[in-house]
Amino acid sequence: MSRASLDKDPQDVAAMFDAVAHRYDRTNDVISLGQDRSWRKATLKALDAQPGETVLDLAAGTGTSAEPMADAGVRVIACDLSVGMLDVGKRRRPDLAFVAGDALHLPFADASFDAVTMSFGLRNVNDVDAALDELLRVTKPGGRLLVCEFSRPTFKPFRTVYQNYLMRALPPVARAVSKEPDAYVYLAESIREWPDQRELGLLIKHAGWEHVAYRNLSGGIVALHRGLRPAL
Repeated sequence: MSRASLDKDPQDVAAMFDAVAHRYDRTNDVISLGQDRSWRKATLKALDAQPGETVLDLAAGTGTSAEPMADAGVRVIACDLSVGMLDVGKRRRPDLAFVAGDALHLPFADASFDAVTMSFGLRNVNDVDAALDELLRVTKPGGRLLVCEFSRPTFKPFRTVYQNYLMRALPPVARAVSKEPDAYVYLAESIREWPDQRELGLLIKHAGWEHVAYRNLSGGIVALHRGLRPAL
Protein backbone atom coordinates (compact mmCIF):
# COMPACT_ATOMS: atom_id res chain seq x y z
CA MET A 1 0.00 0.00 0.00
CA SER A 2 1.49 3.33 -1.04
CA ARG A 3 -0.76 5.89 0.61
CA ALA A 4 -3.06 6.42 3.55
CA SER A 5 -6.44 8.07 3.56
CA LEU A 6 -7.38 10.98 5.79
CA ASP A 7 -8.88 8.63 8.39
CA LYS A 8 -5.20 7.84 9.14
CA ASP A 9 -5.43 4.18 10.01
CA PRO A 10 -2.09 3.40 11.74
CA GLN A 11 -1.39 0.34 9.60
CA ASP A 12 -2.00 2.29 6.41
CA VAL A 13 0.18 5.18 7.58
CA ALA A 14 3.01 2.81 8.53
CA ALA A 15 2.76 0.98 5.19
CA MET A 16 2.81 4.26 3.28
CA PHE A 17 5.98 5.44 5.01
CA ASP A 18 7.59 2.00 4.70
CA ALA A 19 7.11 2.32 0.94
CA VAL A 20 8.86 5.69 0.67
CA ALA A 21 11.52 5.15 3.36
CA HIS A 22 14.51 4.60 1.07
CA ARG A 23 13.94 7.90 -0.79
CA TYR A 24 12.16 9.88 1.90
CA ASP A 25 14.90 12.33 2.93
CA ARG A 26 15.96 13.10 -0.63
CA THR A 27 12.37 13.61 -1.79
CA ASN A 28 11.67 15.96 1.12
CA ASP A 29 14.63 18.07 0.11
CA VAL A 30 13.25 18.42 -3.41
CA ILE A 31 9.58 19.12 -2.65
CA SER A 32 10.37 21.57 0.16
CA LEU A 33 12.94 23.38 -2.01
CA GLY A 34 15.55 22.61 0.63
CA GLN A 35 13.67 24.32 3.44
CA ASP A 36 13.25 21.11 5.44
CA ARG A 37 16.87 21.43 6.56
CA SER A 38 16.32 24.91 7.99
CA TRP A 39 13.12 23.74 9.70
CA ARG A 40 15.04 20.89 11.34
CA LYS A 41 17.74 23.27 12.56
CA ALA A 42 15.15 25.67 13.97
CA THR A 43 13.43 22.80 15.77
CA LEU A 44 16.64 21.60 17.37
CA LYS A 45 17.57 25.12 18.42
CA ALA A 46 14.14 25.71 19.99
CA LEU A 47 14.22 22.35 21.79
CA ASP A 48 17.64 23.25 23.22
CA ALA A 49 18.41 19.72 24.38
CA GLN A 50 21.45 19.63 26.66
CA PRO A 51 24.12 16.94 27.12
CA GLY A 52 22.90 14.37 29.63
CA GLU A 53 19.20 15.03 29.01
CA THR A 54 16.93 12.24 27.78
CA VAL A 55 14.82 13.19 24.75
CA LEU A 56 12.11 11.37 22.84
CA ASP A 57 12.14 12.14 19.11
CA LEU A 58 8.75 10.85 18.03
CA ALA A 59 7.94 10.37 14.33
CA ALA A 60 11.71 10.32 14.00
CA GLY A 61 11.71 8.70 10.58
CA THR A 62 15.26 7.84 9.56
CA GLY A 63 16.74 9.75 12.51
CA THR A 64 17.80 12.95 10.77
CA SER A 65 16.81 15.04 13.80
CA ALA A 66 18.05 12.54 16.38
CA GLU A 67 21.56 12.40 14.91
CA PRO A 68 22.74 15.92 15.84
CA MET A 69 21.28 15.57 19.33
CA ALA A 70 23.13 12.29 19.90
CA ASP A 71 26.32 13.81 18.54
CA ALA A 72 25.96 16.62 21.09
CA GLY A 73 25.76 14.20 24.03
CA VAL A 74 21.97 14.03 24.38
CA ARG A 75 20.44 10.64 25.21
CA VAL A 76 17.89 10.50 22.41
CA ILE A 77 15.45 7.76 21.46
CA ALA A 78 14.21 7.85 17.86
CA CYS A 79 10.70 6.39 17.77
CA ASP A 80 8.51 5.88 14.72
CA LEU A 81 5.51 3.86 13.59
CA SER A 82 7.25 2.89 10.34
CA VAL A 83 9.71 0.03 10.75
CA GLY A 84 10.92 0.71 7.21
CA MET A 85 11.98 4.24 8.13
CA LEU A 86 13.72 2.99 11.27
CA ASP A 87 15.58 0.32 9.29
CA VAL A 88 16.96 2.96 6.91
CA GLY A 89 18.09 5.06 9.86
CA LYS A 90 19.61 2.10 11.70
CA ARG A 91 21.71 1.17 8.68
CA ARG A 92 23.09 4.71 8.55
CA ARG A 93 23.53 5.18 12.31
CA PRO A 94 23.68 1.84 14.13
CA ASP A 95 24.76 3.63 17.30
CA LEU A 96 21.40 5.40 17.73
CA ALA A 97 18.50 3.99 19.73
CA PHE A 98 15.67 3.31 17.26
CA VAL A 99 12.36 2.07 18.72
CA ALA A 100 9.17 1.13 16.87
CA GLY A 101 6.15 2.69 18.54
CA ASP A 102 2.68 4.11 18.07
CA ALA A 103 2.10 7.70 19.22
CA LEU A 104 -1.18 6.59 20.79
CA HIS A 105 0.44 3.81 22.85
CA LEU A 106 4.03 4.79 23.55
CA PRO A 107 6.24 1.95 24.84
CA PHE A 108 7.80 4.07 27.60
CA ALA A 109 7.22 4.51 31.32
CA ASP A 110 5.61 7.58 32.83
CA ALA A 111 7.89 10.61 33.25
CA SER A 112 10.77 9.11 31.23
CA PHE A 113 11.93 12.15 29.26
CA ASP A 114 13.24 15.64 29.94
CA ALA A 115 11.85 16.73 26.57
CA VAL A 116 9.71 15.30 23.78
CA THR A 117 9.60 16.47 20.20
CA MET A 118 7.54 15.48 17.17
CA SER A 119 8.27 16.83 13.69
CA PHE A 120 5.76 16.42 10.86
CA GLY A 121 4.14 13.45 12.57
CA LEU A 122 1.29 14.71 14.71
CA ARG A 123 -0.68 15.40 11.54
CA ASN A 124 -0.55 11.68 10.71
CA VAL A 125 -2.17 10.29 13.87
CA ASN A 126 -5.89 9.62 13.94
CA ASP A 127 -6.38 10.95 17.48
CA VAL A 128 -4.36 14.10 18.11
CA ASP A 129 -5.71 14.56 21.64
CA ALA A 130 -4.65 11.04 22.63
CA ALA A 131 -1.16 11.55 21.15
CA LEU A 132 -0.70 14.79 23.10
CA ASP A 133 -1.88 12.98 26.25
CA GLU A 134 0.69 10.23 25.66
CA LEU A 135 3.46 12.76 25.16
CA LEU A 136 2.45 14.44 28.40
CA ARG A 137 2.47 11.09 30.22
CA VAL A 138 6.03 10.19 29.25
CA THR A 139 7.44 13.68 29.97
CA LYS A 140 8.90 14.50 33.37
CA PRO A 141 7.16 17.20 35.44
CA GLY A 142 8.55 20.51 34.25
CA GLY A 143 9.68 18.89 30.99
CA ARG A 144 9.07 20.42 27.62
CA LEU A 145 7.26 19.67 24.39
CA LEU A 146 8.15 20.90 20.92
CA VAL A 147 5.96 20.15 17.90
CA CYS A 148 7.11 21.10 14.40
CA GLU A 149 4.27 20.80 11.92
CA PHE A 150 2.94 22.22 8.69
CA SER A 151 0.59 25.11 9.29
CA ARG A 152 -1.19 28.04 7.60
CA PRO A 153 0.74 30.83 5.83
CA THR A 154 -0.18 34.14 7.43
CA PHE A 155 -0.06 36.34 4.30
CA LYS A 156 -3.26 35.65 2.35
CA PRO A 157 -1.89 36.10 -1.22
CA PHE A 158 1.03 33.82 -0.38
CA ARG A 159 -1.37 31.33 1.23
CA THR A 160 -3.24 31.05 -2.06
CA VAL A 161 -0.03 30.44 -4.00
CA TYR A 162 1.09 27.87 -1.43
CA GLN A 163 -2.18 25.95 -1.51
CA ASN A 164 -2.05 25.87 -5.31
CA TYR A 165 1.48 24.46 -5.10
CA LEU A 166 0.36 21.77 -2.67
CA MET A 167 -2.57 20.54 -4.70
CA ARG A 168 -1.34 21.13 -8.26
CA ALA A 169 2.45 21.23 -8.37
CA LEU A 170 3.49 18.90 -5.55
CA PRO A 171 2.11 15.65 -7.06
CA PRO A 172 3.93 16.11 -10.42
CA VAL A 173 7.15 17.00 -8.60
CA ALA A 174 6.75 13.91 -6.42
CA ARG A 175 6.24 11.75 -9.51
CA ALA A 176 9.55 13.00 -10.87
CA VAL A 177 11.56 12.11 -7.78
CA SER A 178 9.63 9.28 -6.12
CA LYS A 179 8.24 5.92 -7.17
CA GLU A 180 5.39 6.41 -4.68
CA PRO A 181 3.82 9.74 -5.68
CA ASP A 182 0.43 8.88 -4.16
CA ALA A 183 2.00 9.22 -0.73
CA TYR A 184 2.67 12.87 -1.52
CA VAL A 185 -0.90 13.42 -2.64
CA TYR A 186 -1.83 12.31 0.87
CA LEU A 187 0.78 14.74 2.19
CA ALA A 188 -0.85 17.65 0.39
CA GLU A 189 -4.34 16.65 1.46
CA SER A 190 -3.36 16.18 5.10
CA ILE A 191 -1.67 19.60 5.22
CA ARG A 192 -4.73 21.26 3.75
CA GLU A 193 -7.01 19.67 6.37
CA TRP A 194 -4.71 20.35 9.35
CA PRO A 195 -5.64 22.95 12.03
CA ASP A 196 -4.01 26.36 11.89
CA GLN A 197 -1.54 27.69 14.44
CA ARG A 198 -4.09 28.91 16.98
CA GLU A 199 -6.23 25.77 16.78
CA LEU A 200 -3.25 23.48 17.34
CA GLY A 201 -2.13 25.64 20.27
CA LEU A 202 -5.55 25.19 21.87
CA LEU A 203 -5.38 21.41 21.39
CA ILE A 204 -2.00 21.32 23.11
CA LYS A 205 -3.27 23.47 25.98
CA HIS A 206 -6.38 21.34 26.42
CA ALA A 207 -4.18 18.25 26.70
CA GLY A 208 -2.68 19.72 29.87
CA TRP A 209 0.45 21.45 28.67
CA GLU A 210 1.25 24.87 30.16
CA HIS A 211 2.84 28.03 28.73
CA VAL A 212 1.84 27.01 25.22
CA ALA A 213 3.12 29.30 22.47
CA TYR A 214 4.11 29.09 18.83
CA ARG A 215 6.21 30.84 16.23
CA ASN A 216 6.05 30.66 12.47
CA LEU A 217 8.74 29.51 10.08
CA SER A 218 8.77 30.34 6.37
CA GLY A 219 5.83 32.70 6.70
CA GLY A 220 3.67 30.14 8.46
CA ILE A 221 4.23 27.19 6.12
CA VAL A 222 5.54 25.53 9.27
CA ALA A 223 4.97 26.41 12.92
CA LEU A 224 6.84 25.44 16.07
CA HIS A 225 4.55 24.89 19.07
CA ARG A 226 6.00 24.53 22.54
CA GLY A 227 4.65 23.72 25.97
CA LEU A 228 5.69 22.57 29.44
CA ARG A 229 4.36 19.74 31.54
CA PRO A 230 3.15 21.20 34.85
CA ALA A 231 5.62 20.70 37.69
CA LEU A 232 4.48 18.68 40.69
